[in-house]
Amino acid sequence: MKLQCALNMEQYDIAQQLRNKLTEVEAEITRQKEAKRGLSSKNEAQDKAISILRLRADLQSAIESESYALAAELRDQISKLEAESLAASAKALVFETAQYAFRLGQKVKHKIFGYRAVICGMDPVCCESSSWMDTAQVEKLPRGSNQPFYQVLVDVHADPNLLVAYVPEDNLLAPEQPDTGRFDHPYVSFLFYGMDTAGDFIPIKQLLEKYNRPRHEVPIDPEDEEPK
Repeated sequence: MKLQCALNMEQYDIAQQLRNKLTEVEAEITRQKEAKRGLSSKNEAQDKAISILRLRADLQSAIESESYALAAELRDQISKLEAESLAASAKALVFETAQYAFRLGQKVKHKIFGYRAVICGMDPVCCESSSWMDTAQVEKLPRGSNQPFYQVLVDVHADPNLLVAYVPEDNLLAPEQPDTGRFDHPYVSFLFYGMDTAGDFIPIKQLLEKYNRPRHEVPIDPEDEEPK
């Protein structure tokens, strides 16, 4: 809608900026789609299992041909792959079984800084670097790094310089009452369709698929139902 409006008004620079931002968001969704859902770890484990089978066949051939040096090398490769496959399988299981207190599109509040935000991404554990965790003092959190972390869009009215934040579940709160107030952020229109009746945002299909999350259905208030 904004893109077409800009084109109609011959505001080509603005239209190009909007198009570039849309392309950037779509590219990011594609890049992270498998990694954030743990599918890359699952696929990695499967690929390593296939490689192990091939190496075992090569090992048998080496033993039969009495190529013992090659057989020893193949055994070392198999042992290494088995360890890597186990680690990849464990990581995939963490992504598949993760339990989150918050959902995509849900409005939240930061316990310490007090800003309003909306959930736009989630990891079952902290996926940032060790240096980032040291700076953020993640180890001082009640659950440390072994808890869900969320990518959130921060309301520009709270802090115009802090557009996106990576926040541990320990530091987030859900509003006690539905938050239907205005929420402004330049990425909202790219990641969400709009707000539901409870004030939360409705994620686009690509975002739900990226994190393998179901669509949230807003509970119906009995008082809002029409009498039969």
